[in-house]
Amino acid sequence: MSNSLRDQLMGLGFKAPKPERKPDARRRKGGPPQGEARKGKGGGKRPEPGRDRKSSRGQEEIDLAKAYAIRAQREKQERIEAEKKKQEEARLRREARARLAKLLEGKALNADDADIARHFEYGGKIKRIYVTADQLKALNAGELGVVQQNGRYLLVTAELLAEAEKVFAPAVALKVDPDAPAEDDPYADPRYQVPDDLVW
Repeated sequence: MSNSLRDQLMGLGFKAPKPERKPDARRRKGGPPQGEARKGKGGGKRPEPGRDRKSSRGQEEIDLAKAYAIRAQREKQERIEAEKKKQEEARLRREARARLAKLLEGKALNADDADIARHFEYGGKIKRIYVTADQLKALNAGELGVVQQNGRYLLVTAELLAEAEKVFAPAVALKVDPDAPAEDDPYADPRYQVPDDLVW
């Protein structure tokens, strides 16, 4: 086509064809097109879709792991503290029992010839101590009391019972209040006593 013909066609409203662009060599090799490369200079790469979701899920897993670790550490600390408290309580009990043994040493009034069984409730069970007739009256009047020590029941004076209660209250097995109603201590009733003339 000659220049004059081109001019004529353009004059009629035709537009000159644009020359074809050769494909970018970098695009063929897998690189981004030139336009994208230029955009990348200003704002960096756009994140791939789904990457945000993965990173947030990963962060949640990290937070959850941290929460579990904190909880496990707290539970471990609580167990250690509970064990320390238990050991301290056991130590205090041992010390109190030792003081009680020293306090009661040689002061028990249990009589070898005692033949009357006086029943009482202690530790949720019915227990008994053998006393004489006079001791039974004194016990029911609150003048005597019973202390448990190493599985034995010791008859002691009311004054010694009060001291024993201060040292180690759980050792007090029987403390009679003479002013209390009879139903508070049913085993003080004579029907629970062994008759004097009973032959074994």
